[in-house]
Amino acid sequence: MNGPVPVEVLKQHLIDPEICIRCNTCEETCPIDAITHDENNYVVRADTCNGCMACISPCPTGAIDNWRDVLKAESYSVDAQLTWDELPVQDDALAGQGAIGEAAEGAAAGTTAGDAESAEPAIGGSDLVRGSVVPPWSAAKPYVNLYNHKAPVQATVVGNYRVTDASTESDIHHIVLDFGKQPFPVLEGQSIGIIPPGTTADGRAHHARQYSIASPRDGERAGYNNLALTVKRVTKDHHEQAVGGVCSNYLCDLKKGDVVNVMGPFGSTFLMPNHADSHLLMICTGTGAAPMRAMTEYRRRRRLKGATGKLMLFFGARTQGELPYFGPLLNLPKDFIDTNLAFSRTPGQAKRYVQDAMRERATDVAALLRHEHTYIYVCGLKGMEDGVLQALQAIAGEAGLDWQALWQRMKTEGRLHLETY
Repeated sequence: MNGPVPVEVLKQHLIDPEICIRCNTCEETCPIDAITHDENNYVVRADTCNGCMACISPCPTGAIDNWRDVLKAESYSVDAQLTWDELPVQDDALAGQGAIGEAAEGAAAGTTAGDAESAEPAIGGSDLVRGSVVPPWSAAKPYVNLYNHKAPVQATVVGNYRVTDASTESDIHHIVLDFGKQPFPVLEGQSIGIIPPGTTADGRAHHARQYSIASPRDGERAGYNNLALTVKRVTKDHHEQAVGGVCSNYLCDLKKGDVVNVMGPFGSTFLMPNHADSHLLMICTGTGAAPMRAMTEYRRRRRLKGATGKLMLFFGARTQGELPYFGPLLNLPKDFIDTNLAFSRTPGQAKRYVQDAMRERATDVAALLRHEHTYIYVCGLKGMEDGVLQALQAIAGEAGLDWQALWQRMKTEGRLHLETY
């Protein structure tokens, strides 16, 4: 007699729509295009995902790290996931029985076709993950996801002013939010989610938008439970078509006393080291200056408390007037931070980008690359990433350093952090 047909149980990879802030990190990171999205949700294709785990660590909120054991024949479709407002509950009868499906054969777990059915997701990553997925060894332990979309915390606006020249189109604001007696502990390099009011055209509440924190852990004003953001008003899309950024315009128009809904904090890897002799090589453009400002200000406040590491900054913008914090940046002592500015649209001058400025300072950058206590932070538009890494490779090569080996070592040691968008 024939025995019963075995029932296959799949450990299906899902994204939590309540925590996800739609930052696109997972979709950009996935090496096999298993992740897709619409205007509502980011979702994982069950028939494509191989459990390589490349998307797990880069996710700032942890929304990506969710799994449900389901009957393979009844796995959640992409269309179903796109409609979710929350994750489905786990069927207790199937809990613990799931295995990564056929797409996992030969994936990062190193399984063969014979044992893939019983494989667990491999802890690993893709070569497409160019930066560290672990924090510096001396970084403070971050708090993450204390508040979510359903239960945000309210913060009061106590400051909002423009930090770019009024004559330029680049309208960037420095916004200070105070949390009063509500706990909201943050570290330099973390981010928060802002939930704009109102709804989308189909009546859904707006999703949160992510913004890097521009102030140190002890507050924009030292000793206060507040933080700062660096926000650019969005008036055009990537194709230069007129568009009004829902959250950026909301934030830039806020007045003192206004109350905003906040999620987070987010981020557990893009953190600064705490040991005093660590060197920071910071490379940014535009509002990517936010985490660099936070780290610099924290070091400045601790300068007389034993922090001896060097700070070197490469900061790019289209013009001097479009560079946020230009005045305060120039007032920082030269023996505290080595500041290098690059402008790509200065009338009458050749285009100059941060990677050009780095090459001009190749000797000093190479000296930092040689030092085992150097930590590199890159933040800004996605387009800068290739140029920066190519410049580091060229500088290392000219100095007799094996960039490929150094790159891998810095990634492993939590010393090369990329946050581009």
